[in-house]
Amino acid sequence: MCTAMKFNGCTLQDTPGDRNKVWKWHIQDPASQRLTWNKPPKSVLVIKKIRDATLLEPFKELCIFLTERKSMIVYVEKKVLEDPAISGDENFGAITKKFCTFREDLDDISNRVDFIICLGGDGTLLYASSLFQESVPPVMAFHLGSLGFLTPFKFDTYQSQVTQIIEGNAAIVLRSRLKVRVHKENWDKKARVDDKGIILTNRDIENGHKAVQYQVLNEVVVDRGPSSYLSNVDLFLDGHLITTVQGDGVIVSTPTGSTAYAVAAGASMIHPNVPAIMITPICPHSLSFRPIVVPAGVELKIMLSRDARNTAWVSFDGRKRQEICHGDSITITTSCFPVPSICFRDPVNDWFESLAQCLHWNVRKKQNYLSSEDEEF
Repeated sequence: MCTAMKFNGCTLQDTPGDRNKVWKWHIQDPASQRLTWNKPPKSVLVIKKIRDATLLEPFKELCIFLTERKSMIVYVEKKVLEDPAISGDENFGAITKKFCTFREDLDDISNRVDFIICLGGDGTLLYASSLFQESVPPVMAFHLGSLGFLTPFKFDTYQSQVTQIIEGNAAIVLRSRLKVRVHKENWDKKARVDDKGIILTNRDIENGHKAVQYQVLNEVVVDRGPSSYLSNVDLFLDGHLITTVQGDGVIVSTPTGSTAYAVAAGASMIHPNVPAIMITPICPHSLSFRPIVVPAGVELKIMLSRDARNTAWVSFDGRKRQEICHGDSITITTSCFPVPSICFRDPVNDWFESLAQCLHWNVRKKQNYLSSEDEEF
């Protein structure tokens, strides 16, 4: 008889009469992550890339299929239906009257949607993630954009693919996000409204500082902005100063974001199932400053150095760009709310397929076969 104690993914086994304790790792198989429904889904959010005429027909076809054939409640962003090509279509107008609409940053649909369908490129999935500050519904992304690293489904067979998802027969990959809080020092205590007109709660106001929170799927980028001086920011890990970044800036990314801006800056590519945060300098003024990977769950903090000659600028998945001044700070940690991304096959095959098809990873002309006659020369 033996007892077992689980701790941080390990199991400590202790056999009575034996002082030797054995540590064993229990690693989850990525293929075990499956999409299952407690009850059949009834509502779906359709995200369409704005101002893209090539998506009009697929969007209309999909919405008609979901509404008429699958009897789903379809949610669509209001500005999508304001497109003249859609609002001016009388035949499609009868269908749009059945839609539920919402406005970004104004309407909360977090508890109304069972799953999401994205039509477009990778940016469409990033945008869908930004709409949900907490739990995110499963996302099915169709490749109708330029790159398609995060969009594994092809639209040619959308009916059978969507039906399969509604029936709950699919693998998923949980893409971790970063929880980011931006603290502003110089802010009027009387002011209670942020830049988007949203009233801040007392929880967002700490000691007179403005603290705004973001959920980031790819990366947080801190750079020097329009200044000609080097970026000079201090990087803390769990409260300890680990380095000062001198260069064009720094990228803090998720494993999903490791194949985006970070890989262009020289970082390694990390599978989205790996619990980690990657720190990548942008053109550092030091030959020994290489990208590093830290455990998910640590808290990173970025501030301007005291002797910084200029301010810095920060963006979140390429959006919400803003200036960071002396006294401001950015805290980053792994979010408790990942993005469940529906796979075409499974998490491993989909990822390597994307590496090969989108980034042409390790693509080269093969060596010719060397025959025995050639060996003589």
